[in-house]
Amino acid sequence: MALASSRISAALIRKARTNVGVRFTRFTLVAVASVLASQIALSIFIGPANMTAGISGGLAAIIGAAVSYVLSRWAWERKGKPKLLTEALPFWLVSVGAWVILGLAAKLGVALAEGIEVGGIQRVLITDGTYLAANCLTFLGRFFIFHYVLFADRRSPRESAPAISS
Repeated sequence: MALASSRISAALIRKARTNVGVRFTRFTLVAVASVLASQIALSIFIGPANMTAGISGGLAAIIGAAVSYVLSRWAWERKGKPKLLTEALPFWLVSVGAWVILGLAAKLGVALAEGIEVGGIQRVLITDGTYLAANCLTFLGRFFIFHYVLFADRRSPRESAPAISS
């Protein structure tokens, strides 16, 4: 059993060191920061600010996307001024698609909370949970679009990305 476990560990470490592994790890960190920013914003908008679900979800998604854009440039090692037509505009178009999904998720969360007749913090938690689930579902789609299309690495597929240094 220990031999199988060490082989699996070694395979995972090898995969994590590939270009896709490095980018996926970095994008995961980007996604965590983005989700935290948008979840906090959603909680404030839907709770104390008492805004509508759709507007709250949309605005929270925009805040998360702004965090994601800045950090995604780091994840794919982009430096200098972003190219408007090949980087910035496509990123924001993908983000608009995510905003629609996340806005609808916030509306669904509020509808679920109203359906079971809860309010206050329970309403916020149900809405946050629904929104988080939608964010998780869009994560992989955004990663594949960003990695294989938007920020596609033009090196040969067998060439590994440089190792991340601390």
